[in-house]
Amino acid sequence: MFSFFSDILQYQFVLNAFWAALLVSVAAGLVGTYIVARRLVFFSGGITHASFGGIGIAYYLGLNPILGAMVFAVITAFGVEVLSTKFRVREDSAIGMLWSVGMAIGVFFVFLTPGYAPNLMSFLFGSILTVSKQDIYLLLGLDIVMISFFIIFYRPILYLAFDPNFARTQKIPEKLFTYILKAFLAMTIVLSIRLVGIILLISLLTVPPTITNLFTKKFKNIIFASVLIGFVGSLVGLLISYGLNVPSGATIIISLVIIFLIARFFRFLREKINHNQFNL
Repeated sequence: MFSFFSDILQYQFVLNAFWAALLVSVAAGLVGTYIVARRLVFFSGGITHASFGGIGIAYYLGLNPILGAMVFAVITAFGVEVLSTKFRVREDSAIGMLWSVGMAIGVFFVFLTPGYAPNLMSFLFGSILTVSKQDIYLLLGLDIVMISFFIIFYRPILYLAFDPNFARTQKIPEKLFTYILKAFLAMTIVLSIRLVGIILLISLLTVPPTITNLFTKKFKNIIFASVLIGFVGSLVGLLISYGLNVPSGATIIISLVIIFLIARFFRFLREKINHNQFNL
């Protein structure tokens, strides 16, 4: 543990991982609170896995895999919306279809690529070694844009998260906000892949808001607490990953699940105490 913090000053990749954990937690806390409230968890899983198609195509063409994943993730996010609204396809069916197609395309092009794709495992399970300065700058830019957007349009986002019908009565451009928020989700997913990995990323988006929801129902409080819990879980996961030399995605998610179990235990104790006081 102490070696991790001392190595932050010595090794750039450790410092990159630290900043990535903080910046990813901010983005995931913001958009994760929205998708949990709006019940879009399955949707976020579809985007996450479909983005693998962009990674496979980018590898085959010799391009930046993150760029390929970004394009594929945004296309998938908008594609689900178009299929469900314009073509009357059930949203869960559209998600499932694009999820499997994206993964299939990714596998297809990875196997067509000559030689060995050396960083492929890091995209699937995350690796603190692969977080670059460019990733940090992109995450910082995304955080600044998202924080500004959530501050300026907090009320419309709140209405859309809990009651889209009420949002329409308030003359809120539902379609525009839906596309913007889904684009934010897609970008957050792609820029978090190096840290957590495609397979495990959905938990980083959903576990912190779920933990917070055990103790508060206020949207603003859930956002702040989700950011904090996400950062604590990510930092603990990075410590374990660095010490044991295992994929960072697995250790981060295990840390978050342990925090959830602890929080659920305290929630149970609080309910027990309140129940006993009521009976007295």
